[in-house]
Amino acid sequence: MDCSIGTHEARVRNRQMSNPFIRKLASRAHLDVDDVSALRQALCSVSQVEAGQDLILEGECPDAAYVILDGFACRYKLVPDGGRSIVAYLVPGDGCDLHASILNRAIHSVATLTPCSIAALPYQKIKELAATRPNIYRALWRSILVDEAVLQEWLVGIGRRSADKQVAHIICELLARLRAVGLGFEPNYHLPLTQPELADTAGLSNVHIYRVLADLRKDGLIESGRRYISVPDVKRLENFARFDASYLLLSGSDENPAPVGKLPDMTGQVRR
Repeated sequence: MDCSIGTHEARVRNRQMSNPFIRKLASRAHLDVDDVSALRQALCSVSQVEAGQDLILEGECPDAAYVILDGFACRYKLVPDGGRSIVAYLVPGDGCDLHASILNRAIHSVATLTPCSIAALPYQKIKELAATRPNIYRALWRSILVDEAVLQEWLVGIGRRSADKQVAHIICELLARLRAVGLGFEPNYHLPLTQPELADTAGLSNVHIYRVLADLRKDGLIESGRRYISVPDVKRLENFARFDASYLLLSGSDENPAPVGKLPDMTGQVRR
């Protein structure tokens, strides 16, 4: 084998892996050079979106998923009294609704929290990749499972964690997800979250979230301002929240993982 060929392929793969979406998928399943190239070609229509803009509205029938390349967004639902509940944060590398091609409509809304760079990933292309590239299929399926695991952790937080530990756990989770794509390592990295956004996430009133953040600041676990939160000592905050990142499946996977049985493909059918 010509070693220069292998070296060239490695350079190409490393360059393509600078895309945070591809990098995050690769943290959940082995992707070879052809997989990475196929994903890169599938992403199209990169655009810049201002903060506070809806990307998807509940009930819509989009023909493509959005992928966050830079910035923060959220999934949310509105309740009858006009209040908002944030049900997920979306950070660089996340797909907004990779599974919606099965449902044929959006079951929640997606909005930007900061200025974002986004790319479109057509649902037809998702189906083609899932059907022809098992590595990508496995990575996409694991991403959907992680979304469910995150929701479970948030439910546990609301139901069984004290408010301060619940909020601390959410902050730790966001930092872990950012670090999986090479972000958030800078000293005093600022998470661009506001008190109202955290209140909508934790199911707390604005007064209650203010007190929770004040207590965390008093204990030296966080620093915060009007539109940011930073963590002086991540490990200390993780210990306080009893945070275990294993549910995020960010540690990578074996090239040939053990079979996991029958899984539904992106069209809702069953495949082995």
